[in-house]
Amino acid sequence: MSPPALLLSLLLSLLLLLPAAPGWAAPEEAILAGGCFWCLEHDLEGQAGVLEVVSGFSGGKLTRPSYRQVSAGGTGHQEAVRVRFDNSRLRYEMLLRAYWRNIDPFDGSGQFCDRGDSYRPVIFTTQASQALEARNSAVAAARELGRPVAALKVQIRPAGPFWPAEEYHQDYARRNSLRYRYYRFACGRDRRLDQVWGTSARSQALWRSGRNSSAAPAIP
Repeated sequence: MSPPALLLSLLLSLLLLLPAAPGWAAPEEAILAGGCFWCLEHDLEGQAGVLEVVSGFSGGKLTRPSYRQVSAGGTGHQEAVRVRFDNSRLRYEMLLRAYWRNIDPFDGSGQFCDRGDSYRPVIFTTQASQALEARNSAVAAARELGRPVAALKVQIRPAGPFWPAEEYHQDYARRNSLRYRYYRFACGRDRRLDQVWGTSARSQALWRSGRNSSAAPAIP
């Protein structure tokens, strides 16, 4: 073997022995429903390690549903987001913490000003490990809020097909900033999040072992 060929062979052997770089990890997907998908998309896409957030629908049986069909009711779908994330930078359990702190976990009939089945909060799990972590996150959320797990109305269900919403719904907060901010304010989303979560609202901070009643008002 010639010296250049020998050197190349040695370099290839060394590369095979090196551990894979974190950036080579396969992205993981999560499907989460928490009311208006414009808001949940905006709230989660800023998390470090998130690669993409797509607004759409999941949970029903209708193929390729439209926004008009889902919002009219009867399709079984919820407005949801599909989050692709680098699990070497953002673990699923961390993403779930951000999800819980951006929803009202006590409202199973909708979220904030949006009412009806299509707005109910759901964690759609794509594998057994996600289902386990989702259940653990519910226990941790309940402990932090000082309420029994049964008081939380977030469903945990196996994921089915996810259908992206129409293009005009994607990245709505950035493309329609004034309308989005007015909608979010008028819907009372942040006011309710502050009432429920106190200083933890909209954060990804570690779970607390119990709610400090002096830090925030009592939760209805």
